[in-house]
Amino acid sequence: MFTRHVIMRIKPDSAAALAVICENEVIPLLRGQKGMRHDDIFISPEISEAVMNSYWDTEGYADAYVRAAYPAVLKALSGVLEGVPQVETF
Repeated sequence: MFTRHVIMRIKPDSAAALAVICENEVIPLLRGQKGMRHDDIFISPEISEAVMNSYWDTEGYADAYVRAAYPAVLKALSGVLEGVPQVETF
């Protein structure tokens, strides 16, 4: 199994909007990807941060998602993010 750990700084007072975008756009996109196993998202309005973990069958499936769908995710989240998300892989 392969995991992507994404840490996002969010704009003040954007936690609710982030939750809606994730529910309606990001999570369905993730779950439609081949090899995607599970996802978790944690949003903390107090510290203006969100963490999303996605779990994949293989690194190749995660890499395919990065190439094919991740740009659309970044575009969907652009209105609520501050800066570029930090991505770690395991």
